[in-house]
Amino acid sequence: MLVPDRDAVIDRIETRCYEVPTDRPESDGTFAWDSTTIVVVYAHCGPETGLGYTYGPRAVASVIADLLTGVACGFDALAPARAWEAMHAALRNAGQGGIGAMALSALDVALHDLRARLLGVALVRAIDGVRDDVAVYGSGGFTTYGPAEVAEQLAGWAAAGIPRVKMKVAREPQADPERLAAARAAIGADTELMVDANGAFTAEHAVAWAERYREYDVRYLEEPVSQDDLAGLRHVREHAPPGMAIASGEYTWGRYDTVRLIAAEAVDIVQADVTRCGGLTELARIDALCGAHGRPLSLHCAPAIGAHAGCALDQFAHLEYFHDHVCIEGMLFDGVPPLRGGVLTPDPTRPGHGLELKDADAERFRVS
Repeated sequence: MLVPDRDAVIDRIETRCYEVPTDRPESDGTFAWDSTTIVVVYAHCGPETGLGYTYGPRAVASVIADLLTGVACGFDALAPARAWEAMHAALRNAGQGGIGAMALSALDVALHDLRARLLGVALVRAIDGVRDDVAVYGSGGFTTYGPAEVAEQLAGWAAAGIPRVKMKVAREPQADPERLAAARAAIGADTELMVDANGAFTAEHAVAWAERYREYDVRYLEEPVSQDDLAGLRHVREHAPPGMAIASGEYTWGRYDTVRLIAAEAVDIVQADVTRCGGLTELARIDALCGAHGRPLSLHCAPAIGAHAGCALDQFAHLEYFHDHVCIEGMLFDGVPPLRGGVLTPDPTRPGHGLELKDADAERFRVS
C-alpha cells in the first residue's frame, strides 16, 4: 500500500478494448447484436493501479486518450471528484453525453478504485457503503429466444434463488404471449416477472400491451417507449395497469437526465448505469435526487461494478444481473462477486473493487 501524501497524483492512464462474441445471436425490441465491446481503463499512481470499464464502442478509448488523459493526470489520486469536474468540463465541445459520458464513467470508476487501493480498503468501504450486499434480478430472455429457451434461462435464475427475472419483448409483439406464458409457467407464481421493450412501442401501443402483460402477472415494464419521449413515458405510467411499475433511465448520461425523468413524472423507478451515467461520482448525485423525490433507483448492467455501487445508494432497489455482462466479467476478470441466494456481496477484504484483468484469457478478445 502506498502511504497517501501530497505526492499521490495520477501519473498515467491507459486503455484496452476487448470484443467478446455472444454465445448466440441476440436481440431486443429495437437492436440486434452478436458481440459486445468492453473498454477497460487503467489509472496509475506510482506502483498502484485502479481499473474501470464501460460497455461501449472502441471510440470510447479514443475519447479517453484524446480528451481526458491529459486533464486527469496530475490530479490528486485521493480526490476523484476534483478530477471528474475537470474531465466533464473538457468534454463540453465533444459532447458530455453518449460516448463522452461512457469515457468519463470508465475513468471515474478507475479513479475511485485507485483511491480505495491507495487507502488499502475495499471500494464499498471507500464510498461509504450502507449495506453489505445487493439484490439482483436475472436479465436476458432475448427476443431471439423462443418460448423454450426463455423458460429455461429464467427458470435457472429462479432456481438459483433470484426472486425476480426479466425478459425482452416487443420485436415481434404477437409472439410475446406464448413466450410470456412459457416464462410464467417455468418460474412459478412466486417469482416476479419483468419485461423490457427497449423503446419499441408508441405510447398507445405500450398501454395496450401492458394490459396483455398483466395476464402473466408482469409487475415491471421497462422503457415501453424511448427514454427521450418523456410525454409518452408519462402517458404509459398514467394508464398502465395498477401495480405495474414503469422504469427507464439506462441511457441517463448524468444527473440532469434524471431531473428530466422525475420532473416529467415519467417513471415509477429510475434507472442508471454506473458505466454510462458519469461513474460513481455522478451516480451519488443521481441517488440524492431520487431520495429527494421519493423514487427508487435500479442499477443497469455491469454487475461486478454495480455490486459495489449499489451498496452505497440510499435509494437502491436492485441491480441488473445481465446475461452478457455476467459472462464477460466472469471470463475477463478475477474477483467478480459470486451470486449467492439472489444477492451479490463485494469482498470486503480485497482492496478496491477487487477486480483484476486476466490478461492471458482476455488477450484473444483484444482489438486495437
